Amino acid sequence: MTAKKIAREINAQGTRLGDIKKRGKAIKVDHDLALELWSIGGYHPRLLATLIFDKKLLSQELLEDLAADMLGHIESERNQLADWLMANQLMKDKQAIALMLTWQTSPSPMLCRLFWYYQARLRWTGQTPPDNSAELVDAIERDLMNAPPEVQWAMNFCAGQIGIHEPKYRSRIIKFGKQAGLYKDDPVSRNCTPSYLPEFIRIEVAKRK
Repeated sequence: MTAKKIAREINAQGTRLGDIKKRGKAIKVDHDLALELWSIGGYHPRLLATLIFDKKLLSQELLEDLAADMLGHIESERNQLADWLMANQLMKDKQAIALMLTWQTSPSPMLCRLFWYYQARLRWTGQTPPDNSAELVDAIERDLMNAPPEVQWAMNFCAGQIGIHEPKYRSRIIKFGKQAGLYKDDPVSRNCTPSYLPEFIRIEVAKRK
């Protein structure tokens, strides 16, 4: 089946993320098809591409191109594309992980976001936290408020995960969250946790008691 035909099918009204995951599971790995789907553009074809790339062929140059293309999507779509790319490809390859670790100060907001989201993920998955938390907290306090929206959310989320899982930083991060006030007045959907750091940390720590 051609990339164009697949794109037409998954661009149909009513397509759900679960449908795309099923399609990706059936295809497994097809790097050339993934590149074609990505070049077609559109949210759903690119989501499918993130599932079927060959992770061994995701070079720094290609990832920079993908990240640049993501910026053509609305914020919610580009963040979902980045998250799927990380979860389905980058997290599963040592070379890709090594690349992610170099993106803390990348000029690409999407690559920088991936660095911070990866650092957060290392903590919430129950692993022993890496030994770079002090450096990350310093960077968060210094750079969070001036970061692009995509990066800002991931940095804030990472700060929350450090505060939840590493008690020695908790009061410092809560104090910073109060001073920054970021996301304090954002509406919070029912059964969702606020992004405002003091509340985020309080709620998540209480769940673990």
